[in-house]
Amino acid sequence: MVSQDKSGEQLIVVPAERLSPDALSALIVEFVTRSGTDYGRREATLAEKCAAVRTQLKHNRAQITYDPLTQTSTIMLSEDVRKFSAGRREKGTQ
Repeated sequence: MVSQDKSGEQLIVVPAERLSPDALSALIVEFVTRSGTDYGRREATLAEKCAAVRTQLKHNRAQITYDPLTQTSTIMLSEDVRKFSAGRREKGTQ
């Protein structure tokens, strides 16, 4: 999925299978080790956190995105990707 505005800026959804296994693992580890991430009452292990993200990606509940405006990649819930794209359309900045 690509959302594009008049200036050509895009939020690009990158299918997980397009990344090499090493790149996907590195992105997932970076994502789950960011400060401020909360996994509930019990602290999950790194392996558990990574497995949960992989499951969400596999079942399309989460997506890998690249934002050329900020030149960053992240993993977002699919619903948040839709909201983010809709918000950019409303502001005219996609």
